[in-house]
Amino acid sequence: MSGITYQRIQTEVLHRIRARVWRPGDLIPSEVALAAEFGCARATVNRALRELAETGILERRRKAGTRVSPDPVHKATFDIAVIRREIEALGGVYRHAILQKAHVLAPSFIQALMKLDIHAETLHIRTLHLSNDQPYLYEDRWINMAAVPGIRSADFSRVSVNEWLVQNAPLSGGEITFLAKNADEAEAEALDTTVGKALFVTERLTRIKQVSVTFVRLAYAPGYRMTTRL
Repeated sequence: MSGITYQRIQTEVLHRIRARVWRPGDLIPSEVALAAEFGCARATVNRALRELAETGILERRRKAGTRVSPDPVHKATFDIAVIRREIEALGGVYRHAILQKAHVLAPSFIQALMKLDIHAETLHIRTLHLSNDQPYLYEDRWINMAAVPGIRSADFSRVSVNEWLVQNAPLSGGEITFLAKNADEAEAEALDTTVGKALFVTERLTRIKQVSVTFVRLAYAPGYRMTTRL
């Protein structure tokens, strides 16, 4: 069996639902079929589907199989998007470039925000995400190395840190802030715009239980528009 996690199965199930591969009310493949597809144990699939059922996304009935819920989940939630998929869904060709990667002690404001010990090791990584070789999103991220030790051996030249975390970190909560701000020098240089240009920015702090995993600031290129569904 492969080392695939139940979180990765959940990510793929959610992707298929959002892409309308599986529509509301559709019966999805059995646990046995999904286990064979993903090359994992049936128990791993069971856990993935069980947790999605608990959120109301799926409906599970004994001997009747698992269906995509025909009714939307009536609560305000935000999924952490895989930026590559977001760009590809818009018809763009995705590429990312690592601008900086360093294992460092976090500055005091990050320590306070993430509630880290002053000696906690963090990974500071800045990434530029591009669509058709044009700047799309500038990502400035701090990661608590102790919370996700597997990140030490991750190869971010092939998979972005955003996608790696979505696939490998079982996040349980956090906070997200939306704001408009003027581009600073780093953002302006990365996004090929001018200092002071108005940008749409999100800041996100995520946790596993009570342990902070990552704090990230995402600055979108001028003209970005966010659309979501109720």
